[in-house]
Amino acid sequence: MKRRLPPLNALRAFEAAARLGRMTAAADELSVTPGAISRQVQVLEASLGQRLFEGSKNKPQLTHAGQTLLPALSAALDTMEAAVRAVSDHASGTLDVACFSTFTVKWLIPRLFDFNALYPDIEVRLRTNGPLGDLERARCDLAITVETGELRGADPSDTQPGAQAAQQAADAANTLTLFPERLGPVLAPSLAARIALHTPVDLAAHVLLQSKTRLNAWQMWASAQGCALPPLVGTAYEHYYFTLQAAVAGLGVCVAPWHLVADDVQAGRLLAPLGFCESGYRYVAKRRPQRSQKLDLFCAWLLAQAAQSPLPSAPIHS
Repeated sequence: MKRRLPPLNALRAFEAAARLGRMTAAADELSVTPGAISRQVQVLEASLGQRLFEGSKNKPQLTHAGQTLLPALSAALDTMEAAVRAVSDHASGTLDVACFSTFTVKWLIPRLFDFNALYPDIEVRLRTNGPLGDLERARCDLAITVETGELRGADPSDTQPGAQAAQQAADAANTLTLFPERLGPVLAPSLAARIALHTPVDLAAHVLLQSKTRLNAWQMWASAQGCALPPLVGTAYEHYYFTLQAAVAGLGVCVAPWHLVADDVQAGRLLAPLGFCESGYRYVAKRRPQRSQKLDLFCAWLLAQAAQSPLPSAPIHS
């Protein structure tokens, strides 16, 4: 019997928009314009004779019909995608990698030339939006994120249900530990020449820069250092990258992860007079469990890059 389905492009556009909650996010994912997403959704609504979205264009809400259609459609598209991946496993093509934007700019992109030189037939597409802890929702092959605590598989003595233990073991098997996060105060040489910063107590007299995306950074560093939290008098920037740039410009002292400032410290653009200490976070890469030659190559390369990353030197006190 002939299948009676609406156009596949219309189904894909609706699923992406409904899953991500915004037409613009769906457009980014499918590499089309927001107007194209809107038109495809209208095509689907006309085919079904049902409204799928309601409310404003900026914050569309799913109707009852849309809520009914989304989970089944997402599951069907996931099944199709898995089947395509299963029969197209080769060491070429596209990899979708998601991670924090500052990590992308300061750590990953400066190293990608090496992967591109080794594997020119593999295109790495980077994205910084979407839920990094959920590969399916983020629609990516690998996500680099942070975790706390120790990674563990299933414990034979655990009394939790078998399915839950099996899922925990699978998550552990598909999680690569890159490196622990090390935090430390950094400042520009021009600022260091004008102020005294030899002990954590000295921070109380200076402007401390913050990022709105991680307002707990100074608290985490103080706790790890075992010292009192200095008074947070200074600008809170919208993004961590802005905070790092402000530090390079000499606008204040920033507390930063070593892997984000290692190149700046080694080049002399930033100084770290108090050194770095582990924060309790660790950077991990979560990969899709399906077999993939190109993903295997990228994961091996990523682990090698993490292992080769320089460690911070001990603080130098004048």
